Amino acid sequence: MATPMQPTRHLTVLYDANCPLCVHIRHWLLGQRWLVPLRLVPAGSFEAQRLFPRLDHAATLREITVIGDAGQVWTGTDAFIVCLWALAEHRPKAIWLATPAGRPFARGVMYAASAWRQAVRTGEEAACDEQCSVPG
Repeated sequence: MATPMQPTRHLTVLYDANCPLCVHIRHWLLGQRWLVPLRLVPAGSFEAQRLFPRLDHAATLREITVIGDAGQVWTGTDAFIVCLWALAEHRPKAIWLATPAGRPFARGVMYAASAWRQAVRTGEEAACDEQCSVPG
């Protein structure tokens, strides 16, 4: 199961601050009612590197990364599900998305988001290049 198995006091979401979709989702997350507090930190930032010195910060710019207060790390589809799990209105959906029946839908959302990111990223500012992917 992709959702946290032990009590979680807070989650840190690393998002690409140069990606319009990621910034939009950040604002959306800030407007939700949280069951687990979220800390939203720009991926690759000084703060992210200070908080999580052992992470591959280049990878956090390619895919969403969520870190639990006990050091758990979720990326890609799992990170998406964990973000929904932290939200009051979306926890039941997250629990279903973590099942074998729901996981293909979560993966599809992540593939669509990855394709959209690739389509809107241009020039040298692009942090998400042809290596962008959404693992299982």
